[in-house]
Amino acid sequence: MVAIIHKRSWRDFDWVLAFLAIAIVLFGTVQIRNAQPTEPYWVKQLIGLAIGLVAMLAIAFTDYRKLLNLAPAFYIFGLILLIIVLVPGIGLKINGQRAWIKVPGIGQFQPSEFVKVTTAMMLARYFGRNRVHALSVKEIIVGGLILALPIALILLEPDVGSVLTYLPILAVILFLSAIRLRLVIASALLAVVMIPAAYWMGVKTGYVKSYQQERINVILDPENADRKGIGYHTWQSILTVGEGGMFGSRASVEHSQSGLKFLPEPHTDFIYAVTAENSGFIGCLLVLVAYVILISRLMTGARRASDRMGMLFIMAFVGGLTFQIFINIGMALGITPVIGVPLPLMSAGLASLSATFIAIGFAISVQLRRFVN
Repeated sequence: MVAIIHKRSWRDFDWVLAFLAIAIVLFGTVQIRNAQPTEPYWVKQLIGLAIGLVAMLAIAFTDYRKLLNLAPAFYIFGLILLIIVLVPGIGLKINGQRAWIKVPGIGQFQPSEFVKVTTAMMLARYFGRNRVHALSVKEIIVGGLILALPIALILLEPDVGSVLTYLPILAVILFLSAIRLRLVIASALLAVVMIPAAYWMGVKTGYVKSYQQERINVILDPENADRKGIGYHTWQSILTVGEGGMFGSRASVEHSQSGLKFLPEPHTDFIYAVTAENSGFIGCLLVLVAYVILISRLMTGARRASDRMGMLFIMAFVGGLTFQIFINIGMALGITPVIGVPLPLMSAGLASLSATFIAIGFAISVQLRRFVN
């Protein structure tokens, strides 16, 4: 089998997927430098790209089935990282969240981004067995518990934005694992009833803080939002997007919305707004086209997978990736609440970048072995 993989490896390697991911990162790095020209974030992004490429190649040329057999060990390791990050003195507390670990020589590392990959591996391994019957309630509960453990630890940070990006992973895997239609309908109806009820109870009990309520109100009623208060991020992002026009603003980097410090977190949460300002509607459209092609390549790899485990992992990654892209771009355009979700491959961040390339390497590994039993 090793000889077969070696012979076909470079021929079947998904060069389009790999180069497309690299191109998005490099374009994003330019936008990061435009957003924060006096800070070294863009240099760190290039370092992250180098680390991500090494990880991608290492995983691509490793049999993904061996990695999935080790999924429980990776999963436990991820949970340990999430526990360590909560320890004062080890975990870094920034903006009220203890979600990062200091890595000497590199900077901050956010374990929750890496744990998304290990959780997807664990779920793909558990639900990846060949089946002829629909999922049982027991299997659904076990899958929910696998997801619940990292989510519970992340909520202690607290990082609600990261928690939301975990939910599509399980949803996609359950959908592709022959869940009964009546359970899907019942869950949808329950969500329609419970989400508003839970929000109302959260407001009454004080669990949903006033600033969180305002973030939602900004989306529901933007015209009456406090543009100098809780609605500041959203309105500055909308203004930044509008500055770009069709082909990008002619203002210098120093005199742009981000350069003048009007736009908060321009290199992470609002990198898409910076892209709109610098490259206009055309640049934003090209970014969306690149993401569509990247996702379609991943789905093609999932369709060609030789087993259910490989297919489920790739599709779980696709679900999480698509959700993050939608939420982040929605934040920039003012159609989703500001919850601190990075734009994959473009936002500055070592952990997010590395985790994405690890998952891409896994997808390439599945494709390389689609002809090997």
